[in-house]
Amino acid sequence: MKNKWQMPHPATMFLLLTLAVIIVSWVCDIYGLSITLSPSGEEIRVQNLLNADGMRWMLQNLITNFTNFTPLGMAVIAIFGLGLANHSGFIDACIRYSVRNHKSFSRNIIICVIALGLLSNMVGDAGYIILLPIAATMFRSAGLSPVAGIITAYISVACGYSANFFLSIIDSILSINTEKAAFAANIWDSDIGPMCNYYFFFASTIVIGFLIYYITNKSLLPSIQRGQEKISKVDYKPLSHKERRAFYLSLIIGAIYFIVFLLVATLPFGFLRGVDGGLLYSPFTMNILSILSFGIAIIGTVYGFSSGRYRNDRDVVNGLNSAVGMLSVFFVIAFFASQLYACFNYSHLDKYIAVNFASLLTSMSVSPLITLILFILFTALINLVLCSATGKWAFMSFIFIPYFAKIGVSPDVVQCAFRIGDSSTNAITPFLLYMPLVLTYMQQYNKRVTYGTLFRYTWRYTLYILIVWIILFAFWYLCGIPFGR
Repeated sequence: MKNKWQMPHPATMFLLLTLAVIIVSWVCDIYGLSITLSPSGEEIRVQNLLNADGMRWMLQNLITNFTNFTPLGMAVIAIFGLGLANHSGFIDACIRYSVRNHKSFSRNIIICVIALGLLSNMVGDAGYIILLPIAATMFRSAGLSPVAGIITAYISVACGYSANFFLSIIDSILSINTEKAAFAANIWDSDIGPMCNYYFFFASTIVIGFLIYYITNKSLLPSIQRGQEKISKVDYKPLSHKERRAFYLSLIIGAIYFIVFLLVATLPFGFLRGVDGGLLYSPFTMNILSILSFGIAIIGTVYGFSSGRYRNDRDVVNGLNSAVGMLSVFFVIAFFASQLYACFNYSHLDKYIAVNFASLLTSMSVSPLITLILFILFTALINLVLCSATGKWAFMSFIFIPYFAKIGVSPDVVQCAFRIGDSSTNAITPFLLYMPLVLTYMQQYNKRVTYGTLFRYTWRYTLYILIVWIILFAFWYLCGIPFGR
């Protein structure tokens, strides 16, 4: 009789983690544990979730914790556009157009997914929501496991979150906090801006991309497809003349749509610019997912009508509704996940852990490079419980920038080290906001998928990316190469 232990369902896992947070908060409150935040000097005590105030808070916020869960609305908005594009036949047309006579189609699919994942941080977190289901379809079209497509895209988005050929929103946000921390510490000899790490992460994009491609081919694909029935490559028929015409027309309309939005966001008097004239917190960047999803929906609608598949508005509505069913499991997982994240944030356990580990690191006395490497490992570890890069750096910058300045390390180098550690372990933490959605996407193809399944396939990526990134950072630092400008 087999007595094989299995990981619980994702919803059960988040429930158990929530109970663990509640118990730990109670124990910490008994001992009166607290921290002091820099630079405000504010003292924060760990909040007990088992006392009267904690219980009242949990009951009063049970619904709002769920409805305010960020990935919830984002997933629904994204799935409208993706569902319509798939239902209209546009995604199928893209694959049939691309697969034409390419002998290396499978390799190109993998490279394309990795590249899109690495570059997706230009538009914030949209890659987690839009790219993963598309990657599953792309891998399936090449006779590869769709679960492997989801994992490859997920790793590229999560672990490669800092790597990019272009500037992203996160570059500007982190540099603002870095500048504030440097100013507070009276550090004036550094030029800090959005491009202060650009050179390093430009090179990192190539290195991390090759590494993800290598691990996917040598480890992920064989391990997933071992013991499973071989997935036969779909024999796609060439596009007919009518379908090809509809395909080109939809692409033209889509290009016009996105060009118009880019113009109204970048022109001096564009109405999608922020109140200060910038793009950092503008309506464009804050609503990029809605803009993308609506654009995909328009492309799908144009293709549906021009190809003859759609005849009236009912067909369009059916297309919008076609993929919503897959979110039913996500709603259940997201409910328990939202309670976990809310309880963890309310208890202040995340800040308590981060600040105390930071104090331990700053008490060490070793060479600057070794200290930077320890800082990368520290950030990677803290990222397992506190996933928000901007949230961590908002208070960690005021702790570590002055500390490293005393041993001759400039703020831009410290920020670079932070970003390496922050990105490397994104894929394996259960506290990542988009983890419930990733598990939901995977369960569309394998109902037995759990967090343990995902961890089994992603830990190798995380470990190798962290090691390679540290080696690249040490080489860059020792050679005195500028990290950016």
